[in-house]
Amino acid sequence: MKFEYAPAPESTSIVNIKSKNDLFIDNEFISSKKGSRFITINPATEEVLAEITAATDDDVDLAVTAARKAFKSWAKLAGAERAKYLFRIARIIQDRAREIAVLETLNNGKPIRESRDVDIPLVAAHFFHYAGWADKLEYAGLGSNPKPHGVVGQIIPWNFPMLMLAWKIAPALAAGNTVVLKPAETTSLTALLFAEICQQADLPPGVVNIVTGAGDTGRAIVNHPDVNKIAFTGSTEVGRFIAQSIAGTKKKLTLELGGKAANIVFDDAPLDQTIEGIVNGIFFNQGHVCCAGSRLLVQESIHDELLSLLYQRLELLRVGDPLDKNTDVGAINSAAQLVKIQELAASGEAEGANRWSSSCQLPANGFWFPPTVFTNVSQSHRIAREEIFGPVLSVLTFRTPDEAIAKANNTPYGLSAGVWTEKGSRILEVTSKLKAGVVWANTFNKFDPTSPFGGYKESGYGREGGRQGLTAYLFAGENE
Repeated sequence: MKFEYAPAPESTSIVNIKSKNDLFIDNEFISSKKGSRFITINPATEEVLAEITAATDDDVDLAVTAARKAFKSWAKLAGAERAKYLFRIARIIQDRAREIAVLETLNNGKPIRESRDVDIPLVAAHFFHYAGWADKLEYAGLGSNPKPHGVVGQIIPWNFPMLMLAWKIAPALAAGNTVVLKPAETTSLTALLFAEICQQADLPPGVVNIVTGAGDTGRAIVNHPDVNKIAFTGSTEVGRFIAQSIAGTKKKLTLELGGKAANIVFDDAPLDQTIEGIVNGIFFNQGHVCCAGSRLLVQESIHDELLSLLYQRLELLRVGDPLDKNTDVGAINSAAQLVKIQELAASGEAEGANRWSSSCQLPANGFWFPPTVFTNVSQSHRIAREEIFGPVLSVLTFRTPDEAIAKANNTPYGLSAGVWTEKGSRILEVTSKLKAGVVWANTFNKFDPTSPFGGYKESGYGREGGRQGLTAYLFAGENE
């Protein structure tokens, strides 16, 4: 039965968006002397939200200089004192959670219930978690006197703007580093709101600097000679460029890149639970998830039954206004991303796969794509090989566990995977052979600040979250 719900829009009155936004350097919002401005929009309506500054090389240099100056005192500060700032930031995030969630949804297009119930609570949790680590660095596994790298350049994507910010800034600050961060050009507003939170928390000047812009701004950070480490989340293509750019330097690097995760369903899987896991695996955040379960591997004997249940479930997904609390699938983040999704979906049909799309009615304005499933997919199809980064699921079949493992590993990526079965022995056997940094069993897309996350192969290297995410911002120092 499909229930009809009355609209339940979240109010936007709690958010105050500045029409023109400056750079955040040395604890102040300053205008760029030469940088131009570009607009940022609401992808659900195409309404212009604000103007953002494109930072120049000189702006980035000013930010790095501020971070270098602040590093001298921040790194010497007792870990317990640094922890107080992180705890304060976490509490302010909790206090302003509704405001942050609404702004995230306005600028990103994701459903408000995801921003409100998943993203922002996790943001606060990461700051709380690393606040607890700040005075315990000797237990991170790098000896009794680990040292921070110095100035860290961080570049984050548009799919989880605030969460990716927390993943990077929280451990960096706990370890004693200072930060120059660039948010994605399409989703800069919550990063600039975080800058206000840093001011509210009385964070010392220069510890966190936020410079907005596109690729040129990112390149300026990567190539700056006084940056000691780069942390990047984004596409494999850009990650490869960054690795090449810093080759031969002493800069440290962590990369969290693309993925083409296999979600493996065995014939003894609990189907009702599995269907929910499949939906969460690929349609959460419109499929704008690096670790999305975009390849569904189904044991042949349950293929038809599972698909029948899956289609029924997908027809119940509500696609539309991201600010409506009933919405399940929001807007695609940008026109460019929508074109990419459409192009890859068209290639699936052209190469002989069978396409099924939800019968949902898409809004007239904004960027939208219906939940879509492809069957009769071959491993050679582009939709089975390339990261679509949208609400598109490719279904393949297998007969034996060995075939499932071989198909799951037949990808240049290695970020995540999922296994669905009632047999604990099968879970242990299969997960040990999957070449992925994160493997979920009977669930998918579950995150916790205490657990490391990261990939292998073309999905990058290094880990974020947990103790491992902290060690990415430290090196083994000499004993005093």
